[in-house]
Amino acid sequence: MVAPNATADDLVTHHEFQANCTVDHIANDDPIVFPGQPGASHSHTFIGNTNVDAYTDLEDLEAGNTTCLVPADRSAYWFPTLMRGDEPIVTDWQLVVYYKSGILDYTAVEPFPPGLRFVAGDMLATPEEFANAPGSVEGYECGEDFFNWEIPDYCPDYSWLNIRYQAPSCWDGVNLDSADHKSHMAYPVNGSCTSTHPVAVPMIEFKIHWPVNGDMSDVRLSSGGGESWHYDFFNAWEPETLAAMVDHCINGGLQCDSRGYDLYKPDRGAVLDEDYVLIP
Repeated sequence: MVAPNATADDLVTHHEFQANCTVDHIANDDPIVFPGQPGASHSHTFIGNTNVDAYTDLEDLEAGNTTCLVPADRSAYWFPTLMRGDEPIVTDWQLVVYYKSGILDYTAVEPFPPGLRFVAGDMLATPEEFANAPGSVEGYECGEDFFNWEIPDYCPDYSWLNIRYQAPSCWDGVNLDSADHKSHMAYPVNGSCTSTHPVAVPMIEFKIHWPVNGDMSDVRLSSGGGESWHYDFFNAWEPETLAAMVDHCINGGLQCDSRGYDLYKPDRGAVLDEDYVLIP
C-alpha cells in the first residue's frame, strides 16, 4: 500500500535511461569473438561507434565518433544482421538500448569500467533454450503476436518485427573479458549479485526493430534461426558522463530519456543539456 502522503519521488517504478543510436554499417567482423580476423564472422549490424572493424580496441573506440545521440557514448553495439533471402534488412530509425538495474537494490548499481565487453545470448541455443534463457523478455513480436521464440511466419502489414533481450548485469570485478566472452559476467540470482560476480553494473536491454512484415518465411538471422539471437557490447562511454547518468537515473530511481530527463518527474532535472553534453 502506498503511504497517503507519498510524493512522486517516493514512488520508484523505474531505474533506467536510454541510449538511442542509428545503424552505422554492416560487416562480417566481430572484434570481440574474432579480433584481428576481418570477414571471419557472420554478418553483424553495428550501431554506436563509427570506428569499428575486426581490429578495434578500446583506444580506437575512444578516438571514434558515434551514431548515438550522446556524443560521450562511444560504445560499440552489434548484433546479427536480419536477412530477407540474401538481402540485409536495416532501419534508418533510432534503435534503443536501455540501461537499467538488474538487481533489486538499484542504488547499488555502478558504471561499467572502461573497456568492459561481453556477448549476451547464445547463437547455438535451441528454441527452448532461447525461450528459457535469463535474458529473454518476450521473444519476437509483431502486431499483437508476442512470445515467439522463432521468427514468426507472418507479420501484419501495419507492424514491424522487434525483439528485446537483456544482458547479464553482475561483473566479477576483475576481468574486462573472458575466454568465452561471458564468464566474467553473470545474471543476478534472486535479485542480487553473487559472491563470484559481486559488482552490479547496468543491465543492458537491446530493443531492436526491423522494417519487415508480411510473409516472413524467407526472413532469418545471419547467425541462423531466430533462436540464435545474441549481441555484443564494448563499453567506451566517457566515464564522467556514464557515472552521472547511472547516479541520476538508475540509482535515483528515474525513467530517463537519453538526456537523463524523466518526463514524469521534471523537477529532478536532466544530466545532459540540449546538445546531449554533460551539464557542469
